Amino acid sequence: MEHVVVVGAGLGGLRTVEFLRAQGFAGRISLVGDEPHEPYDRPPLSKQILAGQWPEQQAVLHRGGLTGLDVSVYLGCPAVGADHAAVELGDGTQLRYTALVVATGVRPRRLPGQPDHPELHVLRTLEDCRGLRDSLSRARSVLVVGAGFIGAEVAATARTAGLQVTMLEALPVPFARVLGEQMGQLCAQLQTGNGVTVRCGVALEDFLDPRHDTGNGGIAVRLADGSIVRADCGVVGVGTVIDGGWLAGLGVPTEGGLPCDTTGLVEGTDNVYAVGDIAAWRHPTRGDRLRIEHWTSAGEQAAVVAQRIAGKEITRHADVVPYFWSDQYGLTLQLVGRCDLATSVEVLHDPGVIKGTVAGYFADGVLVAVLAFHAPRLLNRYRKLVAAGASEHEVSSIAAELTRDRG
Repeated sequence: MEHVVVVGAGLGGLRTVEFLRAQGFAGRISLVGDEPHEPYDRPPLSKQILAGQWPEQQAVLHRGGLTGLDVSVYLGCPAVGADHAAVELGDGTQLRYTALVVATGVRPRRLPGQPDHPELHVLRTLEDCRGLRDSLSRARSVLVVGAGFIGAEVAATARTAGLQVTMLEALPVPFARVLGEQMGQLCAQLQTGNGVTVRCGVALEDFLDPRHDTGNGGIAVRLADGSIVRADCGVVGVGTVIDGGWLAGLGVPTEGGLPCDTTGLVEGTDNVYAVGDIAAWRHPTRGDRLRIEHWTSAGEQAAVVAQRIAGKEITRHADVVPYFWSDQYGLTLQLVGRCDLATSVEVLHDPGVIKGTVAGYFADGVLVAVLAFHAPRLLNRYRKLVAAGASEHEVSSIAAELTRDRG
């Protein structure tokens, strides 16, 4: 390999560069990013950095600087086109490659009619975080549209700062599609128990003209039932979309994520790989393909892709047991496995409060995922059972044993 071009200077892109060098790859590497910043961590954007608890520099991913990686860096210069031989950048630069790694992630979904308003935000980039943080510093009330993990974390950050928070969710129960209704209700209780007004099963009809409908430069929305919700500022967190138009020259589908084999090679190509949120990898044993927007998955995929490009033996599979976490109100929610496979949910540990609750997700009697509300020791025990495909009977026996031990 003479030249590896990595497009996307986030976690997945940077880890690919780092792992390539760690594998002894001595060829040329170029790292392309549409933001002007050095690669940084995104999870703190909705928590520590948004709250002002961390300086922005603390989120930088490679503390030693990029020069030590011997990589050509093109920051603040997005890729605008690609074929099977070269990537074109926004300034007209052509980067010819022998291997291309796509790590561009996703962008926030915008609602129909969502206006460009200084007090209405999405949250994906450092610039987004800066804008929202500035709005929160002047606000007394916040509107959160969407009760997903981004919305929940922003709500928690704002409420902890003492702001009034209203959360709107189109589903009857938050997270019902991901975690099921029972655990979704628990997530909702975590918000309401901390003073957030959560309105579920409501559809946002339109955004109102703030010059006439707020009187204070804030935001206002009309719901399908005719009611109007006003706030000083707001954030829309209703999922993500893939921005794959620049990849049209590759002739591969991008709508559901770049389709990859079990080692990250984009199917239909022989020198294009994908990692992170934009990548839909085929599972090594199930055979299905899944796009996972988890922090740990991006790093795991980068390690595998680097081994393949460097011509090394592939010693691991990525995303066998996906892992995700979310920090809210001093609690850490942790999820291992794949809830999307589950046909039933069983509460394994119920302490009577949210903290310490653990739920198991089963597919035809086999454990496929576990969700824990601030119970890391229990989660670590069950993580091995998810990887082993433990039976419901075996899991129930271990749950009873662990309950006795904790009692």
